[in-house]
Amino acid sequence: MKSEKMVYMANQIATFFSSQPGDDKADRVAAHIKDFWEPRMRGQLKSHIDAGGEGLSPLALDGAKIATAE
Repeated sequence: MKSEKMVYMANQIATFFSSQPGDDKADRVAAHIKDFWEPRMRGQLKSHIDAGGEGLSPLALDGAKIATAE
């Protein structure tokens, strides 16, 4: 998948969860990524984060870091 598409998708997830109540928004973003993204996509996301995470919103970046920590 192209990095731009992956970043767009992660930001869309973060946008949705940013409007939800609670203080666990990054955890919810991470859970969604873990539940619905295949391992190859998560690996690509980790590589993107390791390269600086360009284009990811702060919430998407926080959630992606949690989702790819393992």
